[in-house]
Amino acid sequence: MRFGSSPGRVLDDLSLTVAEGQFVAVVGASGVGKSTLLNVVSGLVPASSGEVTVFGRPPRAGRADVGYMFARDALLPWRTALRNVELGPELRGSPAPARHMLELVAQGPAADQYPSQLSSGMRQRVALARTLAAGPDLLLMDEPFAALDALTRSSVRDLLLDIWGNEEHRRTVVFVTHDLAEALLLADRVVTLAGGGIRSDVGVPYGRPRDQRTLMARADYRALYDRLQADLKPLRNSAVR
Repeated sequence: MRFGSSPGRVLDDLSLTVAEGQFVAVVGASGVGKSTLLNVVSGLVPASSGEVTVFGRPPRAGRADVGYMFARDALLPWRTALRNVELGPELRGSPAPARHMLELVAQGPAADQYPSQLSSGMRQRVALARTLAAGPDLLLMDEPFAALDALTRSSVRDLLLDIWGNEEHRRTVVFVTHDLAEALLLADRVVTLAGGGIRSDVGVPYGRPRDQRTLMARADYRALYDRLQADLKPLRNSAVR
């Protein structure tokens, strides 16, 4: 399978299967093709060769069963928090559990506020609520917490895990990040990208909930981290620069 046509955005000979309900983190340096992978799965960018299926069907932009959350909240500034959350269901002509979703992400009191009146952490929580309100079975997340400060990032990550972990039918999550520690904290499985393809694909052998400070004190965690970190180093003559 090959994704992308420009020299800086190529993933070559890549094979990846994600089980329903699994939380998979894809880790790699900037420019390695992480976002390209999500764009192909979402149907925004076609694969140059090979086969891609999402729940047994080819990718297509705008599918109701696929949600895409970006690094920036991308809220519409002329709509309140509540109206932003209603956007996806509104476009699909379906009822919107918008207020419930805002309450789920602890932003109920912000329902009538505009994005300019919200902090970056509040806006990203609203963006998460907007993505979830559309009811996707697959949630694609492209470094959604990268722009947040460390304290807010930790809070919103915990919120995501709380929602995902408590769902009766867990959504499938493909979470892109450049932060290996974040991947090991969140995911069931970590996939590293380098040199235009997958370097490693490992199950995370820790239960939930996970505490980052406790994990860092474990020798097996440090060994796993170091091994995956080594896999992130670019290869010579890499197709991705």
